[in-house]
Amino acid sequence: MQKLGDFRLPHFFNYPPYFTLQPVRETREKQVQLWKELILVYCRSQKIFSVGLEEDFPLFSNPAIERCLSHESKVVFLSALVSEGRAEWMDKSHKKCLVLWLSIQDWADYIINFVKENGLEDGVMTVEDIRSGIETRGTELAGIDRGVLMRALKLLEQKGKAAIFKGSSTDDEGVKFSA
Repeated sequence: MQKLGDFRLPHFFNYPPYFTLQPVRETREKQVQLWKELILVYCRSQKIFSVGLEEDFPLFSNPAIERCLSHESKVVFLSALVSEGRAEWMDKSHKKCLVLWLSIQDWADYIINFVKENGLEDGVMTVEDIRSGIETRGTELAGIDRGVLMRALKLLEQKGKAAIFKGSSTDDEGVKFSA
């Protein structure tokens, strides 16, 4: 089985036809499904939050079989993730995609469970501490995209489970949790 760093690639990654959009509907649907799952699993394992159509993204080529996805293929696979709410276009020209391996609601749930499990209720953390502090090392929160984190925190704030307060700079924005 081929690997990309420490990530094990699925068998289909070595099958050249999967790098070309398939013309038969049923085959294409299976192909799209496999690529969506691969992109989500890979991004989660590598903590990648954005994928650009014009950037070197390791999954979009396989030098071992001398194959690369076409621009159209990349658009089809990422658009399929967008249509399921698992990704969002970050720009109007649809050249960069925010990958949501967890939905914003799932991130909010993850954060509140983290807060409860670590006894941080009624505690205050900076946004940067949540992203890169000692408490979150080794968790899904370590290195989380700031925009995704802020959306999840705002959702928690709407539900009365957190209060976000501004600091003098974005580095010292804080959150008080009331799980």
